[in-house]
Amino acid sequence: MYAQAMVRLLLGLSLFATLATASAAVFPSVQAPAAERPNAPQLAPYVPTPQEVVDRMLLLANVQKEDFVVDLGCGDGRIPVTAAKKYGARGLGVDMDPVRIAEANANAKAAGVANLVTFKLQDAMTTDVSNATLVTTYLLSASNLKLRPILTKAMKPGTRVVTHNFSMGDWAPEKSETFKDGEGRLRTIFLYRLDGKVRQ
Repeated sequence: MYAQAMVRLLLGLSLFATLATASAAVFPSVQAPAAERPNAPQLAPYVPTPQEVVDRMLLLANVQKEDFVVDLGCGDGRIPVTAAKKYGARGLGVDMDPVRIAEANANAKAAGVANLVTFKLQDAMTTDVSNATLVTTYLLSASNLKLRPILTKAMKPGTRVVTHNFSMGDWAPEKSETFKDGEGRLRTIFLYRLDGKVRQ
């Protein structure tokens, strides 16, 4: 009985391995190679920013053609893509999910702005923001607080930061707006402007 059970177990494992190999051939993984995947934990779950909120964020920031917009946690890239398409601004989006980066690149191409925006599989905490004139985020409050000293140290005075729904703690915004979106949900966006002080 024991020998028969072991034979059945081994046959089952062999069949499982065969099916797994066949499945991988039919449905190849979209995950990036291990060397390209950041190891840091995500700063927020992926929740797309509604397009009307994207428009309000860019309007509050008074985006111009000369701007370089960096979106930390860019998802499908709609903020840099909109800034490029609507205002002619250059942009960079970073995200830790290779599927989102693929979507962002496809959206940029579809919008005809692939020459203005770049998307990278990268950790927001290690992204070079020194050349940004505007940084946008839709991250959790705790994540914004982790980013705050990095942003205020790396970026030039006058650079703007716009966050959606989550503030930068006790750093007082220059402006904020609360409104109802098309589904009746309250949304708040915050505009900050760097003044040369590093905020821990």
